[in-house]
Amino acid sequence: MPDDPLDDSDGSPGVDDGSLTPAERRRLTRTTSDRAITTTLALTGLIAAFMQTLVTPIIPQLPTLLHASSTDATWVLTSTLLAAAISTPISGRLGDMYGKRRIVMVLLACMIVGSVVCALSTTLIPMIVGRVLQGVALGVIALGISILRDVLHPKSLGAAVALVSATLGVGGAVGLPIAAVIAQNFDYHYLFWLATALSILALVLVARIVPVSTLRSGGRFDFVGAVGFAIGLVGILLAISKGSEWGWTSPITLLLFILGIVVLVAWGFFELRTTDALIDLRVATRRPVLLTNLASISIGFTFFVTTAAFPVLLEAPTSTGVGLGQPLLLASLCLMPLGLVMFFMSPVAARLSNARGPRTSLILGGIIIAVAFGVAVVLHSEVWHVILISTIVGFGVGFAYAAMPTLIMHSVPPTETAAANGLNSVMRTLGSTLAATIVGLILASRVVVADGRAIPTDAAFQLVFALATAVVIAGVVTAFFIPRRDTAYGNTASIPIQRG
Repeated sequence: MPDDPLDDSDGSPGVDDGSLTPAERRRLTRTTSDRAITTTLALTGLIAAFMQTLVTPIIPQLPTLLHASSTDATWVLTSTLLAAAISTPISGRLGDMYGKRRIVMVLLACMIVGSVVCALSTTLIPMIVGRVLQGVALGVIALGISILRDVLHPKSLGAAVALVSATLGVGGAVGLPIAAVIAQNFDYHYLFWLATALSILALVLVARIVPVSTLRSGGRFDFVGAVGFAIGLVGILLAISKGSEWGWTSPITLLLFILGIVVLVAWGFFELRTTDALIDLRVATRRPVLLTNLASISIGFTFFVTTAAFPVLLEAPTSTGVGLGQPLLLASLCLMPLGLVMFFMSPVAARLSNARGPRTSLILGGIIIAVAFGVAVVLHSEVWHVILISTIVGFGVGFAYAAMPTLIMHSVPPTETAAANGLNSVMRTLGSTLAATIVGLILASRVVVADGRAIPTDAAFQLVFALATAVVIAGVVTAFFIPRRDTAYGNTASIPIQRG
């Protein structure tokens, strides 16, 4: 194996074919520690994930703040979700082709622009545009994981992947109370100026610390596949997320859902016949990849249940005997342990994956989540109950999130890592969207009126937690069918390792 990462004597893909600039080639002579690279990418992931919960504290005030109806104001959240789901696999493919670090920097630039647009917005349309640009940037997490595969020594890879993967949950859990403090004490625009400053910090750190990506797949970008994927995914996600608002049997909901399915089926046939496909479906349907993605839906579902149900339970008034009567800030602090546990458990999860395989970590994580929600069915009447249960969920999600990218990387070629991880992120997003919709339906359909408000009943919360238990058990069963060992790409590191 050559010592020089630019030596193309073996004709392998991803070598320097003249696409690197002189400045990029000079950067390759610099030595950056694995810890610095991992810390930078983890911080970037935290900042991107923070954008997802940035507006949560001001959701009730959005119609007034933006001079819009309540229905229209929900697009501030929906647009970010859709942008993240669509852009993640597309940016992953672009990263595989043109350099992952380069695309990360492009996404961070989008996040800066989006944050500034939001900070200057006083009406709905500019705010939605800015939130779309912020949502696009969530793809940096999947790209960051893929960069780790390219540049880290195999001995450092497992723990680094686990840490960066965990940032998706950590950023939201830790960022929510910060956003709540700003929203309650300052003008809401300061939320977006903070986002701007953090985005600039991330861009500077990535530019200075993360090495140039030399492993590139080449080929041409599949524009037709990208458009088809976007149309199909938007149709399905819109139908799911807006169905309760528009009516599940309304023409627009049914049309979007059917259109989404038809377009994705046609997209699949097209991708199978395309040389440079957006997503290589032959690889995506490999047993380990397919089953990992299916299990990811259940993990994404159950993780989002904590975000959708626990804040409602914590903030509901105590007059019904169900709610816990906590203000927004305290409710946010009650959920912080979930993210912190994910962060501190990432090295433990990595060691377990190295010793027993990532499949074991995924199964264990699912079992822990199932136990947590099983307990929640009967134990959710005190604040400490919620803290305990969400913390246990954090343990489980930490193990599962650490395992899923590693399972994917064991099963795809190095030149498709970013796109494959992007698709896995879409599966988690699909699970989260389903959770938000179903939990919202259950909590809205079983209510009592107190203090002029419709408050979910105890039976509603019990049903939500029982459903979460059943969904994650289905994910665990799916994970049991993932092969114990998949040696196709067993060494997940892509960098040349010097011997001797």
